[in-house]
Amino acid sequence: MIRRTLTSGLLATVAVLALVPAADAAPAVPAPHPATSALAPHLLPALLPAPAHVRYAHHVNQHMTHRRSTPLLGRVTTHRVPLNVRSGPGTAHRVIGVRRAGRLIAVQCRTYGSWVHGDRQWYRLAHIQGHLRGYVSAHYVRVRRTVPWC
Repeated sequence: MIRRTLTSGLLATVAVLALVPAADAAPAVPAPHPATSALAPHLLPALLPAPAHVRYAHHVNQHMTHRRSTPLLGRVTTHRVPLNVRSGPGTAHRVIGVRRAGRLIAVQCRTYGSWVHGDRQWYRLAHIQGHLRGYVSAHYVRVRRTVPWC
């Protein structure tokens, strides 16, 4: 959010500086048509290079949509017991598979479901290499970064 605010502020400053003539310089070109000058701020972001460190996320939030190029990896933290992968975010949903303890799994997003040991968050698994997409309790998976909401 802060990066977006700083970027939009920087773009607005560049647009204003590009449209305001210098005090000592005479205008060399005639004033543009009002319809084309209204489009200039929208064309400016296309002219600037994109930052190299941008990662795209894909999740649907109430306010915005992002694209993520790679899913997040989480580690199953059950103790020698396989973790149930369920068809939905809750213990009432049927078990569609299991993941072994200590295994890395691809996590796509998080959502709320039934309570498991005081935790209501569930992770939706990404569909990778023939594995079914399912849900696992966030209580049993450790992810190093923040997982986006579904």
